[in-house]
Amino acid sequence: MKTAIGFRPEFLDFERGIRVGNLEERERITRILKIALEERYGEGFVTERWGRGVFWRWIGYVSRSNRAAKPLSAKVSFGCAKFFLSMNPDERLFQCGMGVERGYVKAPADFSHCQLAEDWDWHRLIRALRPKGPMAAELKRLTDEGFEIRGGGWDNQLARIGASGFTGVARLRKALEAAPGGEWAGFQLFYPMREAEVQSATGLDLVESMLAVFREVTPAMNLCMQTQLRAPEEAGGE
Repeated sequence: MKTAIGFRPEFLDFERGIRVGNLEERERITRILKIALEERYGEGFVTERWGRGVFWRWIGYVSRSNRAAKPLSAKVSFGCAKFFLSMNPDERLFQCGMGVERGYVKAPADFSHCQLAEDWDWHRLIRALRPKGPMAAELKRLTDEGFEIRGGGWDNQLARIGASGFTGVARLRKALEAAPGGEWAGFQLFYPMREAEVQSATGLDLVESMLAVFREVTPAMNLCMQTQLRAPEEAGGE
């Protein structure tokens, strides 16, 4: 795969977003990561996006088996935990990690498909946020390694937790549960990369870093999913 990768650092544009248009297949990060994830976990992934045209602001990868397991929501991806990439122009950040959306508790009429349902992974996330549980341990491990957490209502003040601010899951769970029902809400666990760091790397370095981040957040994501992502070497060791 390394020789086929044509991704370049300038495709992560801190003004416009992630470049996906007018590129060859071997240059598109959407294609590169999808192939790598499917090879690693031995299953299909659905690519989601926020944006249009040549540049997208957010890209998500959803496990097909996890989505298919949802009895009420198998036709939508909002209910699924997912890997994601995002450009944050306001903070000049490239963000890579995993996220879980709550959507709306009571959705506007035109967004009924975005209303929280009983089978969404959000409920598993909330249940997993208990003191001394596996999720608490994962979040502590990852924030110690430089990962950050954002959670709550996207239209209101998000909880922002880094290594120095993580004191357990109680504060985070409180922020998630307090998100107004009429606002879009969610949770993100990601590794932040500054502009200078991105620009000083090679395209291959960046792709390998993204895949390494996905591997690091997989245990936390599995705690939110109905199905589990297991690489062959992990499954063989059980």
